[in-house]
Amino acid sequence: MYKSELIEQIAVQAEISKTIAAKALNAMIDSVVATVAKGDTVVLPGFGTFKSTKRAARTGRHPQTGAPLKIAASTVPKFAAGTLFKKAVATTKKKKK
Repeated sequence: MYKSELIEQIAVQAEISKTIAAKALNAMIDSVVATVAKGDTVVLPGFGTFKSTKRAARTGRHPQTGAPLKIAASTVPKFAAGTLFKKAVATTKKKKK
């Protein structure tokens, strides 16, 4: 599903215009990004948790030459699915085409 399709679904389910749904979705995304970038956590009960985690510096390998590379420490975003989200995905059976 693409963002435009999500906006359409939000508009239909909330019975609002696509313009308002797009503004709401963009505001939600911007708020989550800004909060996680500050180092805080966003918890949406049942859906999941957005947070930032730190990765330690490590040594990797160049895929073509095999030469060792130093990979710098970094901070990355992380999402952990909530219980209701996990249950909904686990019970949904995908149909084969």
